[in-house]
Amino acid sequence: MVKLRLKRCGRKQRAVYRIVAIDGRSRREGRDLQKVGFYDPINNQTHLNVPAILYFLVKGAQPTGTVHDISKKAGVFTELSLNQMKFY
Repeated sequence: MVKLRLKRCGRKQRAVYRIVAIDGRSRREGRDLQKVGFYDPINNQTHLNVPAILYFLVKGAQPTGTVHDISKKAGVFTELSLNQMKFY
């Protein structure tokens, strides 16, 4: 199962995270399928590749709790529901 999860980068005490699509059985720093975003908790900055996130969500990827919260704040799930309404 594919998951959307955070991958830790940066240095000690100054963590930044990449939001990646990764196989659910892989470890946190394992090889990712695609980088779909960036999150800096210290400066509270996010950058999301919304079309890539929507692609993985439509295919059945499960976001982790933190990625779900970040995506929800960015409005990804409203776009997902609008895109799903187009297909019906």
